[in-house]
Amino acid sequence: MYDAFLFDMDGTLLNSIAVVERVWTGWAVRHGFEPEVFLKTIHGVRASDVIRGLALPGVDAEHEARLLLQEELEDVNGIIEIPGAVKFLNSLPPERWAIVTSAPTELFKLRMAAAGIPMPKVIVTGEEVSSGKPSPEGYRLGAERLGVDPNKCLVFEDAVAGILAGEAAGADVVVVTQTHATPFETPHMSIADYLGCSVTIAEDGRVGFTRG
Repeated sequence: MYDAFLFDMDGTLLNSIAVVERVWTGWAVRHGFEPEVFLKTIHGVRASDVIRGLALPGVDAEHEARLLLQEELEDVNGIIEIPGAVKFLNSLPPERWAIVTSAPTELFKLRMAAAGIPMPKVIVTGEEVSSGKPSPEGYRLGAERLGVDPNKCLVFEDAVAGILAGEAAGADVVVVTQTHATPFETPHMSIADYLGCSVTIAEDGRVGFTRG
């Protein structure tokens, strides 16, 4: 049983991979990168952190991230929930779950609405942390806002950066594989989606997870 569940957004609760790859493919081509290789490095990480890590001469990471954000805000075509996600979230007590995303707040709200996913009471976006995933800062902040210990939380993630963030926060992790084009090995429990998954609620309010 856990004090709370903490969810990533993109690839975990909703599928926005078509939008992300359309926008980032254009950016990669403009900057001389091979999209097929480059796209494998961006998932789960803040755009500014991705670009900053490339150390491109004369390229302002924050400026480029703002341009990418604008493109993503104008493209919601194909954004859908991970199967079963809405029903699963609706079965959770509102005070027992939060979303911790690398996306900025405006993009977070747009994609959640496009996918028809309910808004949680507690949200942590990429703009609210000094260090993005794989840093555990976001998940620790999400647990703090819920008033729980991150060591007693279950994190739902899809990307390596997010999995590492959940581990570093001391939480248990479930890996959602719905959007994985290339499977990777993980010691954690994996689920394709939320169909058949269920929640157990204890008398003290703690929540348990059963894989479908």
